[in-house]
Amino acid sequence: MSGPHKAKGARGMKGRRWSLRTRLVVSAVALIAVVASVIGAVTTIAFRSYLYGQLDQQVQAVAGRAAGVKPGSAIDKPPPGVMPGGDKDPLEVVTGGGAPLGTVGAVVSADGTVGRGLVSDEQKSATSWPSVANKDLTSAQSAGLATVARDSNPHTVALPGLGDYRVTYIEGPMGDFLVGVPLKDVQDNLNILVLVEVCVTLAGLVAAGIAGGALVGVALRPLRRVATTATQVSELPLHSGEVAPLVRVPAAEADPRTEVGQVGAALNRMLGHVGSALAARQESETRVRQFVADAGHELRTPLASIRGYAELTRRGREEIGPDTRYALGRIEAEAERMTGLVEDLLLLARLDAGRPLSYETTDLSPLVVDALSDAHAAGQDHHWRLELPGPEEPPATVHGDGSRLHQVLVNLLANARTHTPPGTTVVARVRRHGDGQPGRPGQGSFVVLEVRDDGPGIPATLLPHVFERFARGDASRSRAAGSTGLGLAIVQAVVTAHGGTVTVDSVPGRTVFSVRLPHVPAQGSPYAQPYPQPLAHDSAHDSASDPVYDSQTGHRLTTRP
Repeated sequence: MSGPHKAKGARGMKGRRWSLRTRLVVSAVALIAVVASVIGAVTTIAFRSYLYGQLDQQVQAVAGRAAGVKPGSAIDKPPPGVMPGGDKDPLEVVTGGGAPLGTVGAVVSADGTVGRGLVSDEQKSATSWPSVANKDLTSAQSAGLATVARDSNPHTVALPGLGDYRVTYIEGPMGDFLVGVPLKDVQDNLNILVLVEVCVTLAGLVAAGIAGGALVGVALRPLRRVATTATQVSELPLHSGEVAPLVRVPAAEADPRTEVGQVGAALNRMLGHVGSALAARQESETRVRQFVADAGHELRTPLASIRGYAELTRRGREEIGPDTRYALGRIEAEAERMTGLVEDLLLLARLDAGRPLSYETTDLSPLVVDALSDAHAAGQDHHWRLELPGPEEPPATVHGDGSRLHQVLVNLLANARTHTPPGTTVVARVRRHGDGQPGRPGQGSFVVLEVRDDGPGIPATLLPHVFERFARGDASRSRAAGSTGLGLAIVQAVVTAHGGTVTVDSVPGRTVFSVRLPHVPAQGSPYAQPYPQPLAHDSAHDSASDPVYDSQTGHRLTTRP
């Protein structure tokens, strides 16, 4: 595996986290496995020592009978050339007399070499029970016996063709011998013991895992209820608006005498503080909205009076000087600007208060045509283009307030006109996204309105805050452009009230505001015919040739003077 792939795999394994329940069960099963392994190892070692001790006693007893040595007696060798016991072969004693099947015995000469050797074997007969017969050892087997140390202690040696043996050397009146007993039975018993231990341990681990998972699941059930409560609170829109009373952890899971109860009680205390803070915030916001609404209503009348008296004075019969005329014009302009600001604040206050809008099935196409025509008239030094759904596409209808959606379009186009230099191309595009069909509401069907320009773009520091109130790209807050910093805030508030979203993506040379509204198929829509697309709305052409379209029929009414 290459380095990058290996590093990526390591990060993936590191990124995976086990749940508390899994960690507890795995830890318990691992601890049981360690304890069972230790117990099994100690049991196997003790049983092995016991079996080897029994086998060593057996091999020494067989060797003592062959050499003529009784346990605990002194060794008294006969004179050379004299064989105690007459003509009886000592090796027959080794392979008979109750010795286990497969016992081996070999005579050791005076010079230490291994002479004749025998091994007891089972001899089967067709007419009788199996009997024991002796076979001579092969030279390789005799060589294996010769490797045993001559210290009268049992040793383990492997004999070719016979397997492992426990062999001891003995001296006695009958001579010197090497006697061995097979280890097969001992090894089989040890293997059975290990197999039983492994099977019992695995079965115990499986049972412990199942039982532990169930017990831990029951023990962690209160903690899951606490987590569910925290999740429900985290899904509430706590950042704005009026918040419903926060759910609390049940009293059974908030007992401070238990660890989980301590967590539940702490969460309840925290939710209490959060609820108090949200209530205070809601009360403060309500007072601020009420103040803005009241102030807006109160400012409407004096602003209208200021504008009226200034215009009356400027148009009166009395002669006024140029300075006074200029001052009166500025008073009218500032009063008009303040009136627009008050109207924007009142609209935001109404939207914040959740006042219902006038919802109906509205086609965005005529709204875009009207808004773009107005923007073209206000900014003839820009290039304006329009893209509407094609003739084969259904109308881009939504369930909304037509006047408020028109204000969204006007604000977006005014934002593009105000904050881009002359000669910038501004494109308004309407398209439908999703699988909704006319007459049948589609799942995930939206109408997308885009306002795109190729201007210098929005500064990266301002981009995250463009929809905030009084957010302005001009750090000096110059009023030369007439911007109040509320246009995009109104766009977001209106779109949100319609259940939609508005986003912005901006890089130098491309800025796109995207409004996404749920699509509602029109029932008997009067806009069955496609709207003319005034792609010729370009200030590079003569303004007198730019057409104006009726917002009800989509037909050209007159030319702009």
